[in-house]
Amino acid sequence: MSLPDGISLRDPRPIAAESPYTFELPHPEHVAAAREGDLVKAIFVDRDGAYDAERMWMRIENRTAGAFVGVLDNEPSDMVNLACGDPVTVPIDHVIGVFTGDGRELPEVEPRRTYWDRCFVDACVADGRCHADYLYREEPDMTEDGDKYLDSGWRIRGTVGAIAIDKENGDKPRYIAIGAVLNADDRWVDLVDRDHPCAFQWDEEAQQYIELDR
Repeated sequence: MSLPDGISLRDPRPIAAESPYTFELPHPEHVAAAREGDLVKAIFVDRDGAYDAERMWMRIENRTAGAFVGVLDNEPSDMVNLACGDPVTVPIDHVIGVFTGDGRELPEVEPRRTYWDRCFVDACVADGRCHADYLYREEPDMTEDGDKYLDSGWRIRGTVGAIAIDKENGDKPRYIAIGAVLNADDRWVDLVDRDHPCAFQWDEEAQQYIELDR
């Protein structure tokens, strides 16, 4: 693989496996459609850079059986060994984004379900220190003008013991993307689209959520 000395690429597949609800790899048909003049994005790492990694675009000049060959099309924020215009090679399985350079449409594919709407969640659940024990959906009331993502109305509580530890440590509930919560605990993913008002309690013996009256 041709990259400047000191530069490497981070494989995005383990990241997608660890955070499947918030890190989305491009559709294989979109990657397959990329051609000369198009842009593909990858995660570049500079052993001497100030940042852990930077996500940047490269412009395709050639495509081999397993990689895109071209030049970096971004100016790195703080890299020592890589600059805009440098030759780079990106394996096809390291691509995290595709953009057509001539404005043509990429192949139409089935839209993927996204989970960017916000919810309130106890820190212990968001951090994976306990499961979502009690959750309910109410009328959304946290969305403000200009917000890109809306309040879903979901409020997610952890176990009693874990919440007590949160209080001792000063860990307050968080207002974050539903997907970030599902990355930690997705046993309730089938409930995400239930309309409000609704409420559910985890039943340890039955190993499922029991719907409660609201």
